[in-house]
Amino acid sequence: MDPLMRAFGASEASLPLAKDYAFWMFVAALANLPAQSMNCAARAESSVKISSVAVIIGAFLNVILDPVFMFDWGFNMGVEGASLATTISQFVTFFILVWFYASGRSIIKIRAKAFHLTWGLIKTVALIGIPTAVIQICLSVASFFTNIAAASLPQSDEIIAAYGVVQRLVLIACYIVMGFMQGYQPVASYSFGAKDEDRFRESVRFALKGSLLLTVLVAGIYILLSRPLILLFNQNPVIVDFGKWLLISQVALYPAFGLCYMMTITYQTIGASRYGLFLSVIRQGLFYLPFILVLPKLLGVRGIYFSQPAADILTILVCIASIKPMKATAAKKMKNL
Repeated sequence: MDPLMRAFGASEASLPLAKDYAFWMFVAALANLPAQSMNCAARAESSVKISSVAVIIGAFLNVILDPVFMFDWGFNMGVEGASLATTISQFVTFFILVWFYASGRSIIKIRAKAFHLTWGLIKTVALIGIPTAVIQICLSVASFFTNIAAASLPQSDEIIAAYGVVQRLVLIACYIVMGFMQGYQPVASYSFGAKDEDRFRESVRFALKGSLLLTVLVAGIYILLSRPLILLFNQNPVIVDFGKWLLISQVALYPAFGLCYMMTITYQTIGASRYGLFLSVIRQGLFYLPFILVLPKLLGVRGIYFSQPAADILTILVCIASIKPMKATAAKKMKNL
């Protein structure tokens, strides 16, 4: 665990806290990963109610348990308590979904004898899932290199702490957009498979407008309330100041994320998985990494502030240039179905 935490930018001061938090998060993965799979299967069979109930109960329980485990009037476990509360909550979500499938209420039945892996099945699932997975991996990789860049600057602990808060806020925004896109994808896929070009184009236009509206709304709220939002997590004035400007820089051109993710999903839908994979890596991978590796060395903490907007400008340009080819590819592939 030590080398892993250090690789992600933990200093001598923050390493013990990082390890305390990480231990229970690794344990939580034993429940979180299968729970996500069962959750997706439940939504696929239109059992949206149990999917929502499982997630909401887990989240609500997490909110209740956090202070109980963290503070001195409870178990006084500090950061480790927050992690343990999350772990318990995720196991509760997991067991709710296990109950749903074990009770026979689901349309999809989980049986050991039904597991017959074939190369064709693995390939189909992977081609659909890889671009979304790559987007999330790139978010983690971007955080990794941002922490490394911050670790070499004065007041590195404060910058890293501020960036941690900002990442939590940005992830909330990411999940909102991803949730919207998960609703868009099956509509577009069914329309494309049915060769209903009008319905497909209508869903694409709706998703494009919806993603841009959501991201503009999120960016506006985060920019206007940047300081109060950081204060919800930390009252250290140095961290609050760094956090405010980090948050503004992360969302200043946030529509780039919505546009890029929407187009990635659409290219997946029409079977152009290679270009979808390319789009999934450009924002936080191909464009962001060179900036975060170079600009902080030249500009200090301002280099961190400027890295995301610079990457977002290039992302928007590539996505705009990809709209016309996307329409042509979709029309061609639909005729060949």
